[in-house]
Amino acid sequence: MFTGIVEQIGTVESLEETPIGRRLSVSAPELDALSIGASLAVNGVCLTVVEGTGDTVALDVVPETLRRTNLGDLRPGSPVNLERPMRADGRFDGHVVQGHVDGVGSVTAINDDSTGTTMEIRADAQLMRHIVEKGSITVDGVSLTVASAGTEAFTVALIPHTLEVTTLGLRNEGDPVNLETDVLAKYVERLVGATE
Repeated sequence: MFTGIVEQIGTVESLEETPIGRRLSVSAPELDALSIGASLAVNGVCLTVVEGTGDTVALDVVPETLRRTNLGDLRPGSPVNLERPMRADGRFDGHVVQGHVDGVGSVTAINDDSTGTTMEIRADAQLMRHIVEKGSITVDGVSLTVASAGTEAFTVALIPHTLEVTTLGLRNEGDPVNLETDVLAKYVERLVGATE
């Protein structure tokens, strides 16, 4: 389990096609304890470390993940948000994040004014039904609060710290972003549907 509190912006070092999909090598010099078999969220996607050489780790990405996330768009030099799983004795700072991306949204607007920065993201109807104002949303692995939600898009407010320490500060209109909706909303929908 993750919390959506990004620990480092890493850099894609290389991409290699493999029989099972693609091997992604990422530079993560500030993260320790990344042994083989460890989990690592890359732009909000839970992956497994399969090789480690000092500050660089390799992770295998299967075709299903490449189709359902923005990891298929990565190139050498791409910045990525990185987070290790939460320790059982750790502090819980964000919200419950599984690292199971529900779909890809598209940045439709970024507005800067005297009160701060807001980002509007378009998402399909399947995702929007789980997105509510003041609820939690994970965007490229970043735990955020939904500022407003419509039928086709939602907005998030971004503080300067978030823009500085995550890749959201590098996003432009039209960019694809990984979205994981609040797992509690998904469970409630399933339970309510089972009782009807």
